[in-house]
Amino acid sequence: MGRAAAAGGGAGGARRWLPWLGLCFWAAGAAAARGTDNGEVLPDSIPSAPGTLPHFIEEPDDAYIIKSNPIALRCKARPAMQIFFKCNGEWVHQNEHVSEESLDESSGLKVREVFINVTRQQVEDFHGPEDYWCQCVAWSHLGTSKSRKASVRIAYLRKNFEQDPQGREVPIEGMIVLHCRPPEGVPAAEVEWLKNEEPIDSEQDENIDTRADHNLIIRQARLSDSGNYTCMAANIVAKRRSLSATVVVYVNGGWSSWTEWSACNVRCGRGWQKRSRTCTNPAPLNGGAFCEGMSVQKITCTSLCPVDGSWEVWSEWSVCSPECEHLRIRECTAPPPRNGGKFCEGLSQESENCTDGLCILDKKPLHEIKPQSIENASDIALYSGLGAAVVAVAVLVIGVTLYRRSQSDYGVDVIDSSALTGNSLLLNSSMQPDLTVSRTYSGPICLQDPLDKELMTESSLFNPLSDIKVKVQSSFMVSLGVSERAEYHGKSHSGTFPHGNNRSFSTVHPRNKTPYLQNLSSLPTRTELRTTGVFGHLGGRLVMPNTGVSLLIPHGAIPEENSWEIYMSINQGEPSLQSDGSEVLLSPEVTCGPPDMIVTTPFALTIPHCADVSSEHWNIHLKKRTQQGTWEEVMSVEDESTSCYCLLDPFACHVLLDSFGTYALTGEPITDCAVKQLKVAVFGCMSCNSLDYNLRVYCVDNTPCAFQEVVSDERHQGGQLLEEPKLLHFKGNTFSLQISVLDIPPFLWRIKPFTACQEVPFSRVWSSNRQPLHCAFSLERYTPTTTQLSCKICIRQLKGHEQILQVQTSILESERETITFFAQEDSTFPAQTGPRAFKIPYSIRQRICATFDTPNAKGKDWQMLAQKNSINRNLSYFATQSSPSAVILNLWEARHQHDGDLDSLACALEEIGRTHTKLSNITESQLDEADFNYSRQNGL
Repeated sequence: MGRAAAAGGGAGGARRWLPWLGLCFWAAGAAAARGTDNGEVLPDSIPSAPGTLPHFIEEPDDAYIIKSNPIALRCKARPAMQIFFKCNGEWVHQNEHVSEESLDESSGLKVREVFINVTRQQVEDFHGPEDYWCQCVAWSHLGTSKSRKASVRIAYLRKNFEQDPQGREVPIEGMIVLHCRPPEGVPAAEVEWLKNEEPIDSEQDENIDTRADHNLIIRQARLSDSGNYTCMAANIVAKRRSLSATVVVYVNGGWSSWTEWSACNVRCGRGWQKRSRTCTNPAPLNGGAFCEGMSVQKITCTSLCPVDGSWEVWSEWSVCSPECEHLRIRECTAPPPRNGGKFCEGLSQESENCTDGLCILDKKPLHEIKPQSIENASDIALYSGLGAAVVAVAVLVIGVTLYRRSQSDYGVDVIDSSALTGNSLLLNSSMQPDLTVSRTYSGPICLQDPLDKELMTESSLFNPLSDIKVKVQSSFMVSLGVSERAEYHGKSHSGTFPHGNNRSFSTVHPRNKTPYLQNLSSLPTRTELRTTGVFGHLGGRLVMPNTGVSLLIPHGAIPEENSWEIYMSINQGEPSLQSDGSEVLLSPEVTCGPPDMIVTTPFALTIPHCADVSSEHWNIHLKKRTQQGTWEEVMSVEDESTSCYCLLDPFACHVLLDSFGTYALTGEPITDCAVKQLKVAVFGCMSCNSLDYNLRVYCVDNTPCAFQEVVSDERHQGGQLLEEPKLLHFKGNTFSLQISVLDIPPFLWRIKPFTACQEVPFSRVWSSNRQPLHCAFSLERYTPTTTQLSCKICIRQLKGHEQILQVQTSILESERETITFFAQEDSTFPAQTGPRAFKIPYSIRQRICATFDTPNAKGKDWQMLAQKNSINRNLSYFATQSSPSAVILNLWEARHQHDGDLDSLACALEEIGRTHTKLSNITESQLDEADFNYSRQNGL
């Protein structure tokens, strides 16, 4: 009834607007109102005066309601006496219309414009088979016209995509297809693609197509196409973002061309040459596969050795010439010089008188010349020679007498102690004794004039001759506590010149000095250091205290329910590895066993070395002793191998192995700049003579086990370390080592003349892997009240590195400051088993392996883990392992057995972006709980 009233009111309004229609139109309006009251629609046409039908200038458009904001529908027609909206088949109430009327100036016809508002509630309340719609109906003199139907819908856009794009890993030049189905919405959402938050314009890049059903297609992948892709959906209501899809365009590595073969590494004989290639053609990128195969190839080579020429035998003498001479010749053809060898030395032609003196002299025969003049000349020469000889002998006797008197303060002549002890410092034990001479040595052991140094050779002054009578009052005798004069003959006993490892000297009384020296070579020696431990499935660590040698048995290397007693030893006797040519032993010989034990995971053996690591100057090899006692090369440190792995740190080499045995490191210097690191230290002790004090300076390979042997010897002798040991860089440039005592306080201490400096030949230092090298110096106090000693020990290589040891000590044991030999942390618990032996908790280790053993779209796999731990070479070895990450962590455990730097590992993992857990923040209770849970899971 309300709508009918509204219609009636509308008709009344029309009557007021159009008075010229009169009562007829009012009747029509009344009839329309009555029809509405009866539930009928308004008539489609109303009688009107002659004219034209209404023409719609503007029809209602489809509209969307956004949130709760109503929308307005408009209609404009001419000529139109009235316009009404019909929505969903029903007339809209007149009060809801807003009407405007105007006159079209060009035609003079009336123009009517009407609009209504449609609310969200109206649309939601409508429940019909189709969308909510509205239509305009306009009246003119001739009848009515209807506009198009305009639909009204509520706009929305759901949150979740029906299909998010998925990340892809594709090779370069492969096709990339990223699918995207936007969320449901009204109106339908439009799709736009973003790469790294920047819009993608497919019109500017012909390689990209975004037209196919909202999908992104990249026809040929390029490296620049790697990135994060996002699908954006938007309509008039909202915008939605899909999950980002990471696209990785990877490049598999390819080998470069082989380099030329290097020159043969030896100048003469059998050697090797190598060539190399790099995985840079192209280099693997974004997790692409590393090149398969070896990066280094080696082949044997043979260099022709130079052959020096040698003379043939002399030819027969020629016929005597008119000049009373005949000739003979020889040729340098037995053999001739080849391959750069030296030509024969000497004359190729020789001549001599061929008449037995009966030749022409001043054009006269010799028998005509009076012999008296010849005899007179011969007598004069004979007498002159005898006189000169007598004068020379007299001068020599006087000089020797004066020299012996000047040395009477010290009793006898002085020689170096190493000539008696057989120390490799100044003794060439390989020279055979000359039994045909008898000499007495006297004078200094070190010549300070560079010209005199050439006279002091290994083959003359320091050879142990068995029949030489030696007079000794040396620093060696002082170190034995023998202060009296003594004479020892080389033939008295073979023990006079010991050549073994007998360096444990102690103080003896003068009456016992002869038996002591005779039995010196029979003193017990340590031939090896040894430690053992029992290990099972949980693994563990075996450490040789204070030697730098350790063995890491990973978890799972030994099968379950099995256990082995594993041992490790260091050879301290004569090395069984004999160096070939220029090869040098750089480490101790380390044995681990039992040899028949089989492990399922490589174990890590840590061996210290003394090389200043540089691939430009050293070629370092790992060698293993066979069952026959010979040594064979396992691998070069720079080689690529899948059988074992060597990681060379500045002071140690960490080796991943599958079998037990005896191993050692050797080095072949490539240039003269190859450097061995020597540890130099000075020890001191009092002698039996209360006024004497002994200094012993050691130069040993910079390995903890070599220095431990020195410390053990000094403990037997009562020696005290006087200064912190220092490192000396000894070059392979053939220059010798010089040790001297400087700045001795005058009037308090004195040293015997010509003994303040000692020189060691280069070969003794460079190959000093049999016995520790040391020089002994004996100082004497002027008075017993002197208790403080201050001096400097200078150790230097001629044309090389120099170190100064500052000695500042008290000779009284009660006042002496003790310097610790070793840190204590390495001296306890040589064998650790189970989780406590490892720095990384087992639960954390399992998570790391599970994370990095699985290939990843961003290349964050075990190769990245290796790179972050400075493992950049021979990655093919890890690729052959069942769990590359576990082997990398085993190597990390071996390298960090002392520091356990979990912070660095955590930082490396955070850089990779795979974990944000700080391993070092794990509390002690968490570690205990992890170990307990782990033990419970394994039935322990």
